[in-house]
Amino acid sequence: MLPLYVTSGEPAGIGPDICLSLAGRIDERPIVVLGDLNLLRGRAECLGISVELIEYSGQENSSLIGQLYVEHVALNQTVVLGELNPQNSAYVLEQLRRSAEYAMSGKSVGVATAPVQKSVINDAGIHFSGHTEYYQEFAGVDRVVMMLATKTLRVALATTHLPLRAVPDAITQERLHQVIDILLHDLKTKFKISNPKVLVCGLNPHAGEGGYLGMEEIEIINPVLESYRAQGINLSLSLPADTLFTPENLKDADAVLAMYHDQGLPVLKSQGFGEAINITLGLPFIRTSVDHGTALSLAGTGQAKSSSLNVAVDLALDLARH
Repeated sequence: MLPLYVTSGEPAGIGPDICLSLAGRIDERPIVVLGDLNLLRGRAECLGISVELIEYSGQENSSLIGQLYVEHVALNQTVVLGELNPQNSAYVLEQLRRSAEYAMSGKSVGVATAPVQKSVINDAGIHFSGHTEYYQEFAGVDRVVMMLATKTLRVALATTHLPLRAVPDAITQERLHQVIDILLHDLKTKFKISNPKVLVCGLNPHAGEGGYLGMEEIEIINPVLESYRAQGINLSLSLPADTLFTPENLKDADAVLAMYHDQGLPVLKSQGFGEAINITLGLPFIRTSVDHGTALSLAGTGQAKSSSLNVAVDLALDLARH
């Protein structure tokens, strides 16, 4: 059985802690953590967790409760809990590189990722916008779509990690066509939704109020949406984001398309923080992730919740079955 790889992320944060929780699972295929074996052993001792760490050779199948497959990635420097060290940024990126290489070459079914700290990677002099952009560049695809999901809500983003000042200029008809094409394709193929219904947020308050609060809806967003609607595709025209996310509007929706990061994600995370997951659509492989950050202050305390990582692994395995 091809494995699913899990990156352990920023070593000073809770990534190693929550990855150790995967030893409590039994799955139909191997789950392999990318990380430093000594770091994981030390973190397990710190947390009082009894776990057998097994170096993955590529021949193993499902593990027993209390066992965890690990592919060793060597740290550059010793980790101090909760203290970021730019010298270990290369270690974090090596996890991502291996996970992407294995997925692209057919050596795995995909990857689930624990959190990284973008700031410390940039402090090391390496430009890094995030997992989503990294995997996009590695795969050589023109566009990917970030989508977060809970059990009852999916929110995709037209733009991702941009300063708010840059968002309006980034929302072009070309970008919207690319994002919507990817969103519809992956809802149909990966999630097996034959005729997805998507609600689309406007950019401006009240979706522009007929042009009084902005022209982007009239000049850019709605013409794109009308072109899909003319083909019988179930997309709304741009809707005011402050009322779109009501239970009545969402009850029959398969996904929401938000124009920018903090338009849709606060609503989703308020509904299911710790149970939500991040999915990168448009990649030629499966990639899911946790919905939270590195939580440096919780590293090694035993207070970190592993539910989001386990849900991310569950979804990756489910998508692999499809």
